[in-house]
Amino acid sequence: MSKADSASPPTESFRAFYPYYLGEHANRTCRRLHFVGTGLVILTAIYAGVTGRYAALWFMPLFGYGFAWVAHFFIEKNRPATFKAPFYSLAGDFVMFRDMLTGRIPF
Repeated sequence: MSKADSASPPTESFRAFYPYYLGEHANRTCRRLHFVGTGLVILTAIYAGVTGRYAALWFMPLFGYGFAWVAHFFIEKNRPATFKAPFYSLAGDFVMFRDMLTGRIPF
């Protein structure tokens, strides 16, 4: 487990939380797996909305958490921030996805 794992993440605002979140995703492979998982979540939502096959939405937690948790437990070797700050962590996934897509964070 990382040193940051033992500390509580700042939760007074997302602006304060996001640097902590990025620190928990320092490994490129971890970020890439998050990117794939978040991308699949977005594609699943679009697919369900376009086709009306809303049962596909059940795959969203599998894609989102599956890729992320594998990345944390086996690559980054820390505990997902989801356990400490679930809403900020979810927002962090999408902001990091955007930041990677736009090149603000290395892919």
